[in-house]
Amino acid sequence: MESQQQNATSSSSSSSCFSRFCFSALKAKKLNSSSKRSSSGDGLIRRLGVFDLLLIGVGASIGAGIFVVTGTVARDAGPGVTISFILAGASCMLNALCYAELASRFPAEVGGAYLYAYTAFNEITAFLVFMQLMLDYHIGAASIARSLASYVATIFELIPALKGNIPAWIGHGGEEFFGGTLSINVLAPILLALLTIILCLGVGESSAVNFFMTATKVVIVIFVIIVGAFKVDVDNWSPFAPNGFKEILTGATVVFFAYVGFDAVANSAEESKRPQRDLPIGILGSLLICIALYIGVCLVITGMVPYNLLGEDAPLAEAFTSKGLKYVSVLISIGAVAGLTTTLLVGLYVQSRLYLGLGRDGLLPSIFAKVHPKRHTPIHSQIWAGIIAAVLGGLFNVHVLSHILSVGSLTGYPVVAACVVTLRWQKSTGNQVSPKCLSTWCEGVICIVIVACCGFATGVLYRFGASFIFMIVSVVIAIIACATLCCRQVYSDPSGFGFSCPSVPILPCVCIFFNIFLFAQLHYEAWIRFIILSLVSVGIYAFYGQYHANPSSDETIIYHMAPEADAQ
Repeated sequence: MESQQQNATSSSSSSSCFSRFCFSALKAKKLNSSSKRSSSGDGLIRRLGVFDLLLIGVGASIGAGIFVVTGTVARDAGPGVTISFILAGASCMLNALCYAELASRFPAEVGGAYLYAYTAFNEITAFLVFMQLMLDYHIGAASIARSLASYVATIFELIPALKGNIPAWIGHGGEEFFGGTLSINVLAPILLALLTIILCLGVGESSAVNFFMTATKVVIVIFVIIVGAFKVDVDNWSPFAPNGFKEILTGATVVFFAYVGFDAVANSAEESKRPQRDLPIGILGSLLICIALYIGVCLVITGMVPYNLLGEDAPLAEAFTSKGLKYVSVLISIGAVAGLTTTLLVGLYVQSRLYLGLGRDGLLPSIFAKVHPKRHTPIHSQIWAGIIAAVLGGLFNVHVLSHILSVGSLTGYPVVAACVVTLRWQKSTGNQVSPKCLSTWCEGVICIVIVACCGFATGVLYRFGASFIFMIVSVVIAIIACATLCCRQVYSDPSGFGFSCPSVPILPCVCIFFNIFLFAQLHYEAWIRFIILSLVSVGIYAFYGQYHANPSSDETIIYHMAPEADAQ
């Protein structure tokens, strides 16, 4: 009898824990576009104008890769690499339209994709999105810091006394120990510390640094395009697609990641002066600028040198050197330093704002929610992000992990697109109205999941060269699911938003399909990373998050407007 009672008690306890977990995990954040949070406390300062937001987007998207990836992809796609960048830019523009609507819809809250998922779906989905994004940001920051350290060391070697005398453990790669398990690099943590200090000083100081470095980078890219245009031989553009359209399409899947970064603008919501108007402009405008610059570089590099003669490590620099313009190669190195600096600076900035959002919601310790009363920056979150990047960049060769990056972006983008769809029909078919509405809501979510699954199936079939018929079947199923969303759901009028995504739900469904298609092209280790991190995230949430989360907290935030002198 005692044994039966103990078993019954244990079963009841397990059932109670599972019920609590489900109840907490399925909670959504109650937020609307008109909510204004104001109470005691110190918060972020609204100092960023539309020009600052454009620079954040461009600074995050264009790094040293514009001088490298354009040429490396051109070796396979030929002059058709221009079409690859246009296709990738167009697909990113679809994602940007989804981000622009949500940034305009929720302009008074920090969090980006995490916030949107929390509002449209539930707590566990938002936490999973955060974890996938954050791992990308941490590894990416460490990797960029190492690349920046190498460029800086190269510039120091222009001094005759230092040429060839800078050891590897200072900047070039790293000094390896224990069979490569440890790879010591001293300069990378120093650079990360400097940028972290700048970010802690305030958004005004960091935006000034970002302005200078981004302006330098863009001016150099434009100069490279103009100078290179005079060395173009149009005969090098023929044949335009020497290896066929498939290589152009494959190139588009590769260069897609060159545009990643425009979403950083969405995390500036609480520091934008006029977020409902400026955030969409910053997101879409920065992406358009990046597309134009990439296309210009592609046309120049493939016109200067035959595509099959392009170098692998520094194709653009080698192309100018071959034309007797070695000084341009020096400018390219300076542009690479500026590009890496802005990418790293914005990456660290975004990390701190994401940690701030989770700290406020209780999914992370409250120390991450603290904002400095004078600097108006989340200093604890910023220092934490800097420490993680410094440890990874200073002790490990994180370049070997590059093939598992981009998982966060390719999971965050489709979730954001799905949020646009669900939030449009949530008022009419919300899951808190009636069983019929719940059924309709679930039906819509199932259709979205089907579109995602079809995107993954099509990607896998394309990757392994399966019959074209199977891919057509997968696409047709996705179209049927999208048509069901169009016919079965009632969509609210988006006229009250500052910006509305066109052609909902068709355009978001295309975003979901294509992003998951690209996810299927990643290295299989990236798939494993996605599964393992998801399981770890659920564990962290089960043991900490569900007990501390408070999405409807009464604690509110003060918004400080920038002084008039700064605003002008």
